[in-house]
Amino acid sequence: MLNILFTTSTSAAFEWQGNEPYYTEREYTVFLDGEVAHRGNTNVFSLFGLVPGREYTLTADCMEGELRFSTLTESAAVSVRDFGAVGDGATDDTVAIQTAVNCMPRGARLIFPEGTYLTSPICLKSHITIDIPEGAVLLGHTEKCRYPIIPGKLTDAVSGDEVHFGSWEGNAVPMHQALLFAEYAEDITIVGRGRVDGNAEAAGWWIDVKSYPVGRPRLMFFNRCESVRVHGIHACNSASWQMHPYFSRRVDFVDMFISAPKDSPNTDAIDPEACDEVNIIGCRFSVGDDCIAIKSGKIEIGRKFKTPANRHTIRNCLMQFGHGAVTLGSEMAGGVTNLTVNRCVFIATDRGLRIKTRRGRGKDAVIDGVVFENIKMDGVLTPIVINMWYNCCDPDRNSEYVWSREHLPVDERTPYLGSFTFRNMECLNCQAAACYCDGLPEMPIGEITLEGIKFTFAEDAEPSKPAMREFMEPMCRAGMYFDNVGKLTVKDVTLEGVVGDELIASHIGELVRK
Repeated sequence: MLNILFTTSTSAAFEWQGNEPYYTEREYTVFLDGEVAHRGNTNVFSLFGLVPGREYTLTADCMEGELRFSTLTESAAVSVRDFGAVGDGATDDTVAIQTAVNCMPRGARLIFPEGTYLTSPICLKSHITIDIPEGAVLLGHTEKCRYPIIPGKLTDAVSGDEVHFGSWEGNAVPMHQALLFAEYAEDITIVGRGRVDGNAEAAGWWIDVKSYPVGRPRLMFFNRCESVRVHGIHACNSASWQMHPYFSRRVDFVDMFISAPKDSPNTDAIDPEACDEVNIIGCRFSVGDDCIAIKSGKIEIGRKFKTPANRHTIRNCLMQFGHGAVTLGSEMAGGVTNLTVNRCVFIATDRGLRIKTRRGRGKDAVIDGVVFENIKMDGVLTPIVINMWYNCCDPDRNSEYVWSREHLPVDERTPYLGSFTFRNMECLNCQAAACYCDGLPEMPIGEITLEGIKFTFAEDAEPSKPAMREFMEPMCRAGMYFDNVGKLTVKDVTLEGVVGDELIASHIGELVRK
């Protein structure tokens, strides 16, 4: 079966149903109104350059029958060059691009013809489509002074209430404006097979990163926006996080490629923070930090807004060379609930699932309802890491309160981890450990279920630390490690090449092994 994920005025995204992760069993050919439109072998594919407001008939050599769909209508379609943009890679096109955006009527599409458009940050507005087709590049300016500083929060001049604007690593603090930027907007679409390039290396953003007094720019930042779609774009080389929706609702990232060099700092691909209903489908990642990091703010933000990252779906994605394929935290003081990761492939990431929390994240830091199924991993150092002792970021990270293995009192600073299910997974060529799950003595991880999983270890595996915590010793080809878990179920799980015990479990409330 073939499902339509969504359509825009000029594009459509489709998904083959089944259980195979990311790739189809064989290559297929797609026909649009009888003409060859696409050949591929991935579960998600897209068609671009369609005509607005038109009905199409789609068939494929691997499906019976036909699928009819219609593109959306639009109010207007104009070229950014009509506003003076040059696109030669040398002329500063910022004013022309921003003027074009400002002038777009509701429901209009702004087209970037083939070329390289050198630009400073652009502020988007509601009800428009930015069309960046193949051959078009938005290239970030290399002069740092061209990235304005956005305040974290200001005081309303009449009511005295806080109004929030900027963010950096979970706090409402100043930041440099993102290359594509929207606040308090809705119905924004960015579409096409073109490239949005932060140009961070040329600008020097990756040098001495801890010295910057304010947060480095993201590639795209959406603050308190609703109905945002990014489809098909190649996003790359951001100064920091590449896609950062913040307190936003109904956000879709579909059939994208997000890339940065392996050694580029903080270049997470997609970091939804305190968002509701985020879909990340058919995307490919190769970055220098986490591929996807789901967040909900540090303690001040979590306590004030009590807004969890909720109803996120990650499906049919390929993650390569990141620190974590899917990471939760560590800025998750508002909680993470109802996350499903399905039909994905992780290759040579440090971890598959990586949960980072610790004492001090607070009572609202609840992670619950996490399901991973139909996952393939190869060359992942440790496929599953649930760590309640994370010792990176923040002044208190090395304090005795964080690292003490004593049973401390449960109070408003204590985080909570609920249920986690891992099902139908193949994890090949692991190195450090099959999994490492370490709860707090006073707040054990609620429930972990592993079912239908195969772990194998690389013959040339080298010792490494599976989790970031104080006094963590390196491991090599270790089995499944669990400490402080309320209920642990291990069913139909096999390990090949493990050194030592397959199951290392202590302080487990209930153990079910089949």
